[in-house]
Amino acid sequence: MPDSRRVLYVTDLAYQARGRRYCDEDIWLTSRLRDHFDIALCHPLEAAALMDAFDVVVVRNSGPVLHYQNEYDAFRGQATARGTRVYNPLSGRGDMAGKQYLLDLTAAGYPVIPTIARSEHLHLLPETDQYAVKPKVGADSIGLTFVPREQLGGIAYGDILVQPRVDFRYEVSFYYIDDTFQYALHAPDPERRWELERYEPTDADLTFAERFLDWNTLDHGIQRVDACRTREGELLLVELEDLNPYLSLGLVSDRTRDSFVAHMTASLHRFLDAHPHV
Repeated sequence: MPDSRRVLYVTDLAYQARGRRYCDEDIWLTSRLRDHFDIALCHPLEAAALMDAFDVVVVRNSGPVLHYQNEYDAFRGQATARGTRVYNPLSGRGDMAGKQYLLDLTAAGYPVIPTIARSEHLHLLPETDQYAVKPKVGADSIGLTFVPREQLGGIAYGDILVQPRVDFRYEVSFYYIDDTFQYALHAPDPERRWELERYEPTDADLTFAERFLDWNTLDHGIQRVDACRTREGELLLVELEDLNPYLSLGLVSDRTRDSFVAHMTASLHRFLDAHPHV
């Protein structure tokens, strides 16, 4: 039987994503969490109005925040002011806070795709044929363009990031709950990034991913570390997703899904116990 803890599960069931169906994942996951919690689903635009009636707000597949930035900012502000428990906690330093982390990690020497935001820093990027230009508040490749180096000087800097276009062998994602590894998936064909297959990480792979978890300092929650494998064999961070990472649970085994639910349930209980209502 579910316990008395009430979960407001935030998801946009109608969001159309390329290559995957968000709604299927959230319908399945909430059906399992319902064995452990009193749970209700709501659209992200309804979260602020409903959250006071629940013990915790779980933000899942809520779609790119840039589509409702003002409402999301208001939700964050109200949740912080009221002491609302939000999972993942709102203190995340990854995508939850925008793309500044790519600049911070580059400056700190982490294994990340080199990233700049100012024209005077162009010399810090390696020489390559093309460069990716993306908005600082981008998501799902919205606003992403590729330009040759000779055009970089004419770009309007300020709200954009610039990175070299990396010739990589494949992309790989590592999925964690709290600091516990769950599974990894990779896209063997760079041209079909959402055609994912199971990936067995090495110890070195996990050491790579966990450097970014340590940097992010989130004690509770679900994180996805996205990386690319270069032609030379090096892993470079592409994205540190700590807001609403899609989990691709439909691609893993029943045993892995069961384990994921068990770990998420335990994580939510730990989070609630660690942050009791005042």
